[in-house]
Amino acid sequence: MKSRCAPLALLTAFALGLLADTHAWAAAADTDPKALVIAQQVLKSLGGREKWASLTGLRFTFGAAVRDSIRAPRHHAWNLRTGQHRVEGVTRDGVKFLFIHTLGDTAGGIAFMNETRIEGDSLRKLTERAQSLWTNDSNWIVLPYRMLEPGAHLRYEAEVAEAQATYDRLALDFDHAGLPPGDRYWLYVNQKNHRVERWEYVLKGNTPPPVPWTYEGYEEHDGLWFSTTHRQGLATIMTNAVQTVSSFPTTEFQAP
Repeated sequence: MKSRCAPLALLTAFALGLLADTHAWAAAADTDPKALVIAQQVLKSLGGREKWASLTGLRFTFGAAVRDSIRAPRHHAWNLRTGQHRVEGVTRDGVKFLFIHTLGDTAGGIAFMNETRIEGDSLRKLTERAQSLWTNDSNWIVLPYRMLEPGAHLRYEAEVAEAQATYDRLALDFDHAGLPPGDRYWLYVNQKNHRVERWEYVLKGNTPPPVPWTYEGYEEHDGLWFSTTHRQGLATIMTNAVQTVSSFPTTEFQAP
């Protein structure tokens, strides 16, 4: 149930709020006009470029369930302006963790395992782990907002008619995308409501067919819309407990 997105340079640009500059919303040169129009419609349906670009931060949880097996959720706090990120939860082995770092910076950071502070080489590894968790988990909630960010390459592929709706299928990848590079994504946009309602991906090293998931359960928070539920057969991924943040307390990104 993993997805990866852009490299650290692009992640840092995204996280530091460079999209707040409207000039940064320039589509890549290879984005075809039809895909560009659809992406703009999607952004408008989600609340608009300006509202997204003005957002200071997000809190959300990432959890997964397969049948009756439920994994402990991870709780994220993410300052889009500064790139500061906090993630905490419990490992599959029952170990409590807390990681605080700045996106793109694996040299610094704070890490606790079962309330014991970690230092040295182990800290760097855990900071890299925190980066990886952000990369994976945030993609499930903000990917529709990323279609026109710097480094994104968007292409129109096909109209897909199904019983419940007709979709525009868009192909998306990023410069040096992923950890490692080479991930590919496809977004299915409902022609009536201009919402992404399904996505598929092939991660580097894997072979087609793409892995499909729904993009549903949209919730509105301060005028912005976020998908909270993703389904594939008996599996469900939840990106819920969403909070838009106008100002973080100073303690949020400090050691407890």
